[in-house]
Amino acid sequence: MIDRRTFLATSGSAALASAALAPLACRRAGRSDPLDHPGVQLYTVRDAMAESAEETLDRVAAIGYREVEFAGYFERSPEQIRGALRASGLAAPASHVPSEALGEGWDAVIEAAITMGHRYLVVAWIPPVQRSTIDDYKQFAELFNQAGEQSRSAGLTFAYHNHDFEFAAIDGELPYDVLVAETDPALVKLELDLFWIAKGGGDALVYFTKHPGRFPLVHVKDMAADGEMADVGAGEIDFAEIFAQRSVAGIAHAFVEHDNPADPFASIRASLQYLERLEV
Repeated sequence: MIDRRTFLATSGSAALASAALAPLACRRAGRSDPLDHPGVQLYTVRDAMAESAEETLDRVAAIGYREVEFAGYFERSPEQIRGALRASGLAAPASHVPSEALGEGWDAVIEAAITMGHRYLVVAWIPPVQRSTIDDYKQFAELFNQAGEQSRSAGLTFAYHNHDFEFAAIDGELPYDVLVAETDPALVKLELDLFWIAKGGGDALVYFTKHPGRFPLVHVKDMAADGEMADVGAGEIDFAEIFAQRSVAGIAHAFVEHDNPADPFASIRASLQYLERLEV
């Protein structure tokens, strides 16, 4: 089972079914809402993307998604992927990038993002060997600030995506709290993974209240009673309660994800159908 870090490191450089989303548009007419343009993190369908990125994007659009978030370009150039996005009618406001790209490699990341039309660049993972102490997290916070400044100068926004390990205390401190405190809110935003924060024992609503407007991106993924990942709506996370606070949090984009679904396309379809029914 491939992990996200390995996937990011090795992945290489249909018109929308808008009628299915009409109830959402009607319910929230007159205002921009992340639930009006739901997205999917393409890590969920990575095997299909590796076989044919073009066909996969068409299938994602046909299910009813309007946005995607990348995690690697599947051995295609940014220009090729941008063309496939146009053909499918999808937008790609964000992309995950490996932490190894921080520093000297960040200019190349920015160049590709501009070609792709991304607005957000998201570091998705800190390798275990680089996060054993609180000082390690402080050093990453400094790197995030630097990447955030470079990104802002290019018209982009930098963000960090959590897992559960940031909510395990080290010497009495939560690494996530250290990252939030040590980074400049004007330079570093946060993509909150709603499964992983719950798995780690954190509370999304508490962070929304403490750091309003700092969460323009969320990963929408559910947790079953046994703590395992589930399709959105099939678990125990209260998404209505979370999305009721979307204005406070600053959520602009919501990406469905399931790391290892039995049937990726059935999973993203079921998750979208749940979001379509969500009354918030």
